Parts: sequence; C-alpha cells; structure tokens
Amino acid sequence: MNNLEQLKEIYLTRCRYQKELNPKTLKAYRIDLTQFIELTHQTDIPISKEILLEYITQIHKMYQPATTKRKMASVKAFFRYLECEDIIEINPFSKINISFRQPKKLPKTIPSNTIQYFLSTLYSQKSIATSNYKYNSSVRDIAVIELLFATGMRISELCNLKQDNLDLTNRTVLIYGKGSKERIIQIGNDDVLKSISTYKEVFHNKLEETDYLFVNRLNNRLSEQSVRNMINKYVDMAGIQMHITPHMFRHSFATLLLEADVDIRYIQKMLGHSSINTTQIYTSVSTHKQREILESKHPRNGMKVN
Repeated sequence: MNNLEQLKEIYLTRCRYQKELNPKTLKAYRIDLTQFIELTHQTDIPISKEILLEYITQIHKMYQPATTKRKMASVKAFFRYLECEDIIEINPFSKINISFRQPKKLPKTIPSNTIQYFLSTLYSQKSIATSNYKYNSSVRDIAVIELLFATGMRISELCNLKQDNLDLTNRTVLIYGKGSKERIIQIGNDDVLKSISTYKEVFHNKLEETDYLFVNRLNNRLSEQSVRNMINKYVDMAGIQMHITPHMFRHSFATLLLEADVDIRYIQKMLGHSSINTTQIYTSVSTHKQREILESKHPRNGMKVN
C-alpha cells in the first residue's frame, strides 16, 4: 500500500488506540497531515526531498513560527512511522535540516491588583443577584475562577475535572494533565475552599446526575468556550482594559509565585511540566518585572548628586 490518504488513516488509528493520544492531539495530527497532502498535491509515496522543502517553505509563509513548528513535527512523526514500518526505505526528512529560531514569546500575565478587582466583581454580582438563576450562575463562576487561579491548572484540565477529583476534607484536587499525567494540588486558601463548597451545595441536585464537577444550565460538562465567555463577561462588567484569557491565570499563578521566591522546581510540579526548561520561561517574566521595579522604584533614582 502506498496511498497517502489510506496510510494517514492507519497511522491516526494507531495513534488513537496504541499510543492513546488525547482527542485534541489526534485532531491536530489529522488537520496537519490532511493539509500536507493537499499542499503537496501528492497521493502516493515516496515523497521527494524537494517536495518536502517546498511544503516547508509554504507553511513558513502561512503561519507563525510556533504553528509552523507543530505542523512540521506532525508530518515528521508520520514519516518516522512509515520508515519504522518499512513502508518507505528512505525517510526524506533524514537529509533535511528543519531547525529554525523561534522568537521567545513571554507569557502574558494579569497584574495581581487586576485579579483582585476581577474577583471582587464576581463576588459583587453574587451579592446583588436578583434571581435564583443569576445567583447560581455567580456561585458557579466564582468557584471556576477561584479554582483556576488557585491551582494554575489548564482550562481543559478544569473543565474535565470530575467530582471525585476533589477532596474538600484534605483540601486537594487531583488533576489529569497532558499525557494523562497525574498531579495533586493543595487548596491553600479558605475563600477558595468556601467558594467550591458553596458551589457544591447550590448545585447539589445537578451534580447528582453527572460525574463532572462543573456543569452548564443543560447539565452538560462546562466547555472551555463557556469559561472564555464567562471571563469576557466579567472583564466587561469590571471595565478592565485588557484582554484576559483562561491561560493567563495559569501564567499569573506561576509568575506571582516565582516573584514570591517560590522555588521553580515546586512551580514546575504544580504546573505539571515534564521538563524544567518549560517552566524557565517564567524566570524571563520575573526578570522583566525586576527591571521595571529597579528602573522605577529604586531609591537611587530620586537622588541628585552633583
């Protein structure tokens, strides 16, 4: 068999059932490989080095470096599979240097005073709620945001939390991260714990009908887009002049802990990073903040010396 479309489907099936890749990764692989076939206009293998180089040039023109790097990695993994299965004799990637400099993109964070004001807006909406529906929605929204910021978890991890993952007695939450890696995070703040307890009390009847911790009005799992919309709603209410995403709470969690002199190895474990190199990006943010402080607040700046 040398038909690319058929080989793609066999490879994706193997990724799903043997490698047990998560649905999002599989979806990205499918998009990237389908696009590769469409851009190269190839239906069969082998694929020449020249065609690959043309493909790489095209996607460099179409996408930002991070997306380009991911798409090339998807195709490269596919060809590595073809080589390992002896479907192709020579891997055309073996003689192509595809390394390139990717500009360091510092994670965007939310200032702590902005987070405080944002949370205050959530709590104020709860206190002035004029109906049970509005009150219940506020209770849920508070629990979602409090837990998101308190643990630094990814939005996908939060939306997929099961009720059994939460242990209010021991103040812990069990998180399943990328690659189904487990980590346990302590809930150290009493207000966060109270917000979750209140949510579970208010939504008691709904939660009896599902395994998920956070649900929407239809009693389905709360979606990532719903959380984004929720954040946008409260940002507008608060009149905050910055775009805030769920992932920015994760970035802020890490950066603020680092600025509070927490060892980066602890932060690495709390974020669920497999490599310390991934966590190191937050040291750049912290250094940037340090420079701002020293340039604007160092006492020497106010000293006039003749």
